[in-house]
Amino acid sequence: MKGAIGARSLIRARTPRAAAEHRIPPSVFGWRDVLSESLAGMLQRPARSALTALGTVLGVGTFVAILGLTATASAQIDTRFNALSATEVSIEDVAHEQDEFAGLAFPADADARIGRLHGVEHAGVYWPVRLDPDTPVRSSPVGDGSTGTQSGIDVVAASPGVFAAAGTRLAEGRVYDAYASDQAAPVAVIGAGVAERLGITTLETHPAIFIGSRPFTVTGIVSATDRKADLLLSVVVPRTTAERIWGAPESGGAKMLVSTRLGAATQIAHEAATALRPDHPAYFKVVPPPDPRALRTGVGDDLSRLFLLLAAICLVIGAVGIANTTLVAVLERTGEIGLRRALGARGRHITVQFLAESAALGTLGGLVGTSLGVLTVVTVAAIRDWTPVIHPATAATAPAIGLLTGLLAGLYPAWRAARVEPAEALRR
Repeated sequence: MKGAIGARSLIRARTPRAAAEHRIPPSVFGWRDVLSESLAGMLQRPARSALTALGTVLGVGTFVAILGLTATASAQIDTRFNALSATEVSIEDVAHEQDEFAGLAFPADADARIGRLHGVEHAGVYWPVRLDPDTPVRSSPVGDGSTGTQSGIDVVAASPGVFAAAGTRLAEGRVYDAYASDQAAPVAVIGAGVAERLGITTLETHPAIFIGSRPFTVTGIVSATDRKADLLLSVVVPRTTAERIWGAPESGGAKMLVSTRLGAATQIAHEAATALRPDHPAYFKVVPPPDPRALRTGVGDDLSRLFLLLAAICLVIGAVGIANTTLVAVLERTGEIGLRRALGARGRHITVQFLAESAALGTLGGLVGTSLGVLTVVTVAAIRDWTPVIHPATAATAPAIGLLTGLLAGLYPAWRAARVEPAEALRR
């Protein structure tokens, strides 16, 4: 009887329900455990963790700073285009295309005719003077081709309005006026580059230059321009003087530079040809200002592509640093991993722990890098007296980029840690 009862008890013990009652519950690795283990792993070696996050700090900081500086610079480019390109009209003499015997299409009072148009600030006619290739420009009446003698210097004939339209600024002296132009006076304004080449450092001695054998009194030295930067490397003489000495310009060589008030350039471009020559407006080709928005967008896009490439390189360097440090941590903590596996931790638990550590390092680097990037943009803008421009989406996504970088960097080390065999790890 007792044997039968024992057999029945043994049968009951082997039933699935009894086996389930005696089964060991699976190990659980909650989010609280993940955070505590990850924090302990990072604080175990704080210096190394800080250096690991430094790569992400640099990458994300560069990302934020570059996008912010690009946006800020684009705003300044837009302002500059509005102030310069959007207020500049160029007029070309194309009379030779209509009549090969037409000669110079610009009338003698071209500056005044254009100046009467509403919205015009300054206007002037100019052209390159035709000189023999061996004609030197000297700072002394005679020379042997060495000291004070230069060849290859451009000579430009220009009416007085060109200087004002180009926005020239003088280091010394003054530009010639309408009276000197009307009298065909032998005067010249030279650029700072020409003055340096000829050894002219001051106008107190009333220096003169010689174009070939003809003397010209230097009245001013141009130090900077808003437009036509080639004036810095040229000798500029009155238009009437050039016509008297060297004759009219080559066909199609003369141009007119017009500076306008903001918003008036397009209208003036439609009216300029008729104002200059009502009888032959087709003698002129008027070039209106480019669209500043399209030009700004093109420049901004080019800058963004270049700088974003540099930011991506910095992020890759940061990801490699996190991956390398996490992999070293896996190798150093092999015994700890083996012990945890022996006590019931599963492979996915080890994977989640190391991914959490690398993600935390990436997020920390992203937050610090975002702060440094914003600070860099504000500092540069303050130094340059600009208005800092940072898109909110840039500051919002930068920490997420750090998190993503940390996760990607920790994938291989976490996978490597999950494959550690407990028995082999405990033998080390």
